[in-house]
Amino acid sequence: MAKFTDIVGQEQLKEHLQNAIAANKVSHAYIINGERSAGKEFIARVFAMTLQCEKGETEPCGECHSCKQALGNNQPDIIYISHEKPNTIGVEDIRAQINNDIGIKPYSSPRKVYIINEGEKMTPQAQNALLKTLEEPPAYAVILILTTNVEALLPTILSRCVVLHMKPVPDKLVKKYLMEELAIPDYKANICVAFARGNIGKAKLLASSEEFEKVKEEAISLVKNINDMEINEIVKAIKKISEYKFDVNDYLDILTAWYRDVLFFKATKDVNSLVFKEEIQQIMKMSDRSTYEGIETIVNALQSAKKRLEANVNFDLTMELLLLAIQEN
Repeated sequence: MAKFTDIVGQEQLKEHLQNAIAANKVSHAYIINGERSAGKEFIARVFAMTLQCEKGETEPCGECHSCKQALGNNQPDIIYISHEKPNTIGVEDIRAQINNDIGIKPYSSPRKVYIINEGEKMTPQAQNALLKTLEEPPAYAVILILTTNVEALLPTILSRCVVLHMKPVPDKLVKKYLMEELAIPDYKANICVAFARGNIGKAKLLASSEEFEKVKEEAISLVKNINDMEINEIVKAIKKISEYKFDVNDYLDILTAWYRDVLFFKATKDVNSLVFKEEIQQIMKMSDRSTYEGIETIVNALQSAKKRLEANVNFDLTMELLLLAIQEN
């Protein structure tokens, strides 16, 4: 089903949208800003369904003709903007699918809802074309721009939209969702929660990804054995990482979580708050033989590696520097 009650967390955002519907004060344009996989598309879908629902409540009924069409992705007045180029939404995409269409009255509903996913990919020309529509939209039009980076949008666009920011979902809610809705066991849910950092979509992806399990095992095997490895063995291990269709940032997050566990255990001797509880013997050994400064140096080196990769520094070189820093400390 797709209802506001199915959205985990995001209470302020839900309240804002439902209050706008109840008071009949729906804006002509919204920006929903949040991380990749955080659930922006689901929120937009629920909001659009509710706006078009024949019952006119603050939740979609799921039973009327409009709701059934929306659930089957064929509601004619809920329009998802597509784009041929994977990395850009061009001026022609906006003109053809919004500007040239918005003047036509709704087909069967009170409103026409346009959903632009990956709004950060709009070129400046595309944004300027959209601006013309945002300046004088027809009363029945609602435009939803979903973005992972609100700063990629022109100030003139921002000033004409209601901007709603998604917030990280509290860990306990993410864990409850994984365990109750997806039947993920406790220990696995803890690890997914630690890496999702409040992003419910990412937690779901990790929980169902066999590759995540493999990458986690590779990463832990590497940190356990790194001090006994030769440089050529380390390079081989790195090459193995790059074979996965896995975001290298997630790999670095696994290593960071490991060393944070070591640091935390060294400081508190508390096992319960560790991400990798099942590796407690190894974590105890490592915390005994490491200094606080050494572990902090490694955690900082992991953050530097992320920044280097974002800046397109050579992958092999970045990883070699990182793993040498780990070996030295």
